[in-house]
Parts: sequence; structure tokens; C-alpha cells
Amino acid sequence: MKFFNLHTHKFTNNPDILELVNQYPMEFDESIPFYSIGIHPWHIKESQIDSELQIIEEKLSTLNCLAVGECGLDKRIETPLEQQSAVFEKQLFLAEKYQKPVVIHCVAAYQEVIAIKKKLKISVPMIIHGFSKNSQVADQLIKEGFYLSFGKYLLQNPDLKTVFQQIPDNHFFLETDTIEENIQQIYNLASDYKGLKIKELQSVISGNYKDVFGFD
Repeated sequence: MKFFNLHTHKFTNNPDILELVNQYPMEFDESIPFYSIGIHPWHIKESQIDSELQIIEEKLSTLNCLAVGECGLDKRIETPLEQQSAVFEKQLFLAEKYQKPVVIHCVAAYQEVIAIKKKLKISVPMIIHGFSKNSQVADQLIKEGFYLSFGKYLLQNPDLKTVFQQIPDNHFFLETDTIEENIQQIYNLASDYKGLKIKELQSVISGNYKDVFGFD
């Protein structure tokens, strides 16, 4: 593995990249080698929750399923936060049961996500994907044991440079999510920001991958 893409919706089948492809329970693709699976807060449908959780649990028992998610909380959608929280918590219980990390979608709800982690005493690694906030939020999340994944906003927002530079090397990942740019471009920018050679950055992220996912 030269590159690790923590979160993507596009499977490229590039042999140099280990891609954690986001999958939805009702649209599962057996051909994707490594994936996360979860109920995104945008796609919560009351009538499907139980059946989707059943599918998620089935997949979590396999080696190809590396994580739960993306799942989480989003205050900028119409779905009530109470319902989002209930669905999120059920997925966290499964993550604990199968000892899988969690890829988290969080919009304007960081305090709530932190509170749920504490309330449920979650022990598995939790990764905030697509991080775009300031150093104060980043510091609090890292203090609470979260990992942060950077991608789209690192490319689009120059102000995120100083935030990213202050993230401890053992607490971040890189991703492409839905953007057209490839993971190598994200690595190039990240290596520049961190003052690391590409091989050094690859070593850092490989170490984080081993720590979080338990694989070499």
C-alpha cells in the first residue's frame, strides 16, 4: 500500500491505493474489496432502519468490512437530531460489538458527537471525515481521542493549512470523498504542508492505518 484513502465514494481499483469505499446497506456492491458500511444521516428512512442495521451487522463480521460508516449527526438537515442520534448510537453499538473503527459525518454537531462517545464509553477509534473546522475544534476532538481526516477542504480552503500543520502526525488521515482529484494529489499537498517527503508521509499514514485498523 503506497496510499491509503480513508473515505471515498469512487472505487478506482488502483493497486497502489487501499481505498476504504463508502457503502450503503441497500446499495451494497460485493465487488468492492474493502469498504465501510453505514446509515448516513441524510439517508435515514424509518421503515428501513432495522433491515439496514441487520445488513450492516452481517457485513461487519467479514474481514473486507474495515469500518462502520459513514454515520453521524448533521444539524443542517430536516431529520430530527433525536432520530439521527438514535440511529448513530445503534451503529456505534455494532462497532463496539465487532471492534471496528467508525467513519463519522459531522455537521455543526461536534459537541453532541463527543457527548455520545462519552455516554456510550466507545473504545473503538472514531474518525471525523472531511474535517474543515478551526484549531480549537480540532484540539478538542483530538483531546477526546478522535482522528481527523482531511481531503476536499484541504484543497479548497488555504486557511485550513495552519490547522492541518498543528494536527499530531499520529491523529490524521487523508481522503477524496466525492471530489475529482485523486488521493495522490491530496498526499502531495499534505506533504508540502507538513514539510515531509512523500515517503515519510506514506510511512506516517501507514502507521496510523495499522493503529486504527489493526493491519500492516
